[in-house]
This record gives sequence, structure tokens and C-alpha cells, in this order.
Amino acid sequence: MENTLFYGDNLDILRNKDYIKNESVDLVYLDPPFNSKATYNVLFREWGGEKSNAQIEAFTDFWTWDEQSQRTYEYLISNQNVPVKLSKLIHTLHDFLGTNDMSAYLVMMSARLIELHKVLKKSGSLYLHCDPTASHYLKLVLDAIFDEENFIAEIIWAYGTASGGRTKGNKPVKGHDTILAYAKSYGIHIYNKIYLPYSQKYIAERFTGTDENGRIYRTRKRNSGEIQKQYLDESPGVPLSDVWTDIKQLYAYHLIKRKQEELGYPTQKPLALLERIVKIASNKGDVVLDPFCGCGTAIDASQKLDRKWIGIDITHLAVNLIKRRIHDKYPKAHFEVVGEPKDLEGAKQLANTDRYQFEWWALSLVDARPINKKQKGSDKGADGIKIINTPEVNQIITILVQVKSGEHVKSGDIRDLKGTMEREKAQFGIFITLEEPTKDMITEAVSSGTIKVPLVDKSIPKIEILTIKQLLDGQKPMVSYIPRKEGTYQKAVTVEDEEEDDEPKSYISKPKKVKPPINPKKYKKW
Repeated sequence: MENTLFYGDNLDILRNKDYIKNESVDLVYLDPPFNSKATYNVLFREWGGEKSNAQIEAFTDFWTWDEQSQRTYEYLISNQNVPVKLSKLIHTLHDFLGTNDMSAYLVMMSARLIELHKVLKKSGSLYLHCDPTASHYLKLVLDAIFDEENFIAEIIWAYGTASGGRTKGNKPVKGHDTILAYAKSYGIHIYNKIYLPYSQKYIAERFTGTDENGRIYRTRKRNSGEIQKQYLDESPGVPLSDVWTDIKQLYAYHLIKRKQEELGYPTQKPLALLERIVKIASNKGDVVLDPFCGCGTAIDASQKLDRKWIGIDITHLAVNLIKRRIHDKYPKAHFEVVGEPKDLEGAKQLANTDRYQFEWWALSLVDARPINKKQKGSDKGADGIKIINTPEVNQIITILVQVKSGEHVKSGDIRDLKGTMEREKAQFGIFITLEEPTKDMITEAVSSGTIKVPLVDKSIPKIEILTIKQLLDGQKPMVSYIPRKEGTYQKAVTVEDEEEDDEPKSYISKPKKVKPPINPKKYKKW
């Protein structure tokens, strides 16, 4: 399947050959959690740019030794379909590390890397993004699955450090990640050479000649003794090495470029990095797979460079973010989403399987984001928030959203939402329910009254009840009719409006003069 976004465990999806066939993918890029709990969290930023107090734990305890890790370990060391080298390696690492988080990480990654190796074409390659936490172990695992002779390179992405960068303990500030590249069959794998521009210092030192037409050149003596001129405008530049210093992290971009890319996802990588990997390891029309697609930067790069793509993520939060990113940036793009509920029965099944994923999916139906951590007893009257920045009057409108998946919804739930709205000074509330609301609930919501909204020739109820069935049938909340300049999520810039940069270094050049961002403190509150 191509141009498809899957919700679910990538191991299950990779093993389902109705979804992704063996030897059907040209490039695999994966940026899995680095076995560091801080990277599992999805953070949102408020209007002023500061971090929100609401922190959504998307991958908490994903890599811990549990029954699933134990079963996967036993499969890896005993199943005849697992490469013998890998079985021996995993057994040895398990003895060495014990049953800890790192062992769980390596076991779960090994099972997935086996399947990723299967779906690669013979001319395909895999680029695994990691950091020093586990890169040395992962290289051994990749050697066991791909064989050492298919190793392409250990790429060092030296993105530098922020000004005044800090580190815990007595050690240098971290300034790079590692990307391990392996071919399915070295020698026939796709590798498109890229050249970077010469530095001004190199040009001044080497290209010292000028002909009658003003063209700069340097001279070289060939083996035959002949002196040859090499003109600067005919020189390809410096071949790309395995140390990349010209692409910085998003925080190093100038204001315009950073605002165009940043989506509020903590581990988001710059588009330039993924564009480079896609360019060197695939051709137009090829299939790129990202099994840990997060906020979808690899998918964005593939769409932009005319590749077909497949993305997989285990949270509806990420799937919704990617859907919005591609829709916003490529309005004419067509893709399929597999794994999201399409009807009421599918919604009920998701609610029974994972209540939190159901909440996140339901919130996406009204363009809201979560505000509660994934923990029991955290329900305080609202599960999500929807923000509207109106275009002609300096007003921020806040809408709180409550989601109920149980059978026993009641009027008291509406009163809880109403109380939370008053406490948080929210103007509107949306109550989403899987089951039909009771008459008392409807009466309680109606009693909250309506608000006449500027720029809208109608009054909007302060609390609106919507069922999952209504939302699946296409009904939108009344607040959707309020004109907006900005919304809950950072909107990706349409590709036609994106600031183009052929050279990544220009991303950190002097910014153009732009109007300063609006200070939310100056907004009028309702």
C-alpha cells in the first residue's frame, strides 16, 4: 500500500502482508524512541511560545521488560525464521544486560528490524536514527540481521548545541545523533551522490586564477604532465561525507523558517535532514516507509520529493498531527488512513480496547488536543482543549472538550464540564459522547445559554453535546463557524508558500524583516 498512514503497532502491521508486501519498499527511515523516557512525551506550546503545563505521555513505559518482552525474547532465540546470528546475539545481550529497559528496547527493536529487512527491495536501504544511549547495541543487531558487508555508513548528524547549552554531570554537551545506514544488498543499493558548496575560504585559497572572461579557476597537473584548468562554475562541490554539520536542529533556524516547520512535537527533526536522506537513498516514484512516524517529517519530505510513502504510528495523537500536516501543506495530496474507526462499531471497539486512544481520536474529530496526562483519576471535567484566534478582533476563544466512552452518561457530567469552564475561564464547551445523551443532559446543556459571537451572524451554545455518530456523519461543532486566524495546532505552511532553501546553511542566515508575533497578553479576554 502506498501513500498510506497506519494507526497501530508497527510490528503487527509489518507482519500483515496484505498491508506491506515483502520486497516492496525502497527506503526505510526510522527514528524510534531512544530508550529515554523524556523523548516519549508530546509537549504542546501555548500562544506565547512557552511550554504548556499539559504534558501528554504518548509512549510511557513502552520499553520496559514485561510479558510481551519475554515472549518476544523467546521468539527471537528459538524461532527458526530468526537469523541464527541474531538469536545468539540477543541471548548474549540478555545475559549481559539482564531483564532491564535496555534489554526490552533491543528485543522489541530486533523483532521490528527483522520485518523491516523483509519488506525492503534488494536495492533498498535502511537508515536508523539513534543516539549514544543504544547506538552501539543497535549496530550489533543490524549487523546480525543485514550482515556486516551490507553496512553503508555511520552518519554523524552534528547539529551543534544551543547557546549556553547545559548537560547533567561532568561531561560534554550533547551535539550530535547517529544514523546507521544499511543496504539490503550492498553494491546494488540506491545511493545518489550529493555535493555541498565549497566554503568561501576554500575558494579563495584554491581558485586563484581568472581568465579573460572573468571566470575563476584552479590548475591541476595531470599524470601526463598536462596542466588542466578546473573552473569554479563547472565544479560539483565537496562530496557529502558521513559527518553532516550543515543541518541544524529546529531551534537554530531563523524565525521565519522555524515558524514554518515547528509543530510543537519535541523530537521533531528538520525537514532538510529528511530531504537529504530521501534524496540520497531513493528516486522519484520510490516507496519510503517510516514505521515510527511521529509528527511525519519523513512523510513530508517524501511527499515533497515525489516519493510514495507509508507511515505507521501507535498513537492517534501522532496520526492526527500527520493528517493535518499533509492536508495543510499539500492540499491536493491523496492518502489513506488505516486503523482509525470508520463507523460507530469501530469507535466502540477502540473505546473497549484503549480508552485513552479513543479520547485522543475523538478529540481529533473536533480539532482539539488533549490536556490530561494518561493516568487514572485524571479526569477533572475536561479531556481536551480547542483554541481559536479570531482574525479581526484581538480575541482568543477557548473551548474545553469532554469525552465520554461509557454507557452511563448523565446530567452531572455536563455540570462537571460547566464547572471546569468557569474555573478555567473558557467561553465554550463541547461534550462528546459515544452513547446518546439523556434528556436531562440536553436540558442541562441548553440551560447554560448562548453567546453572540463577533463576525458570526448567529448565537452559539455555550455547551454543545455531540455524539460520535454525528461526528462520523460529518456534523461539526457550532464553534467551527467562528472565523479563525490560527487554531489549536500549529498549521504547516502550504508547500507553495514555504521558504525554499537549496543549501541548509541558509536556514540559519540573517532573517528577513517580519512583523513581531502577537503577544497573547494583549488580547482582549471575553
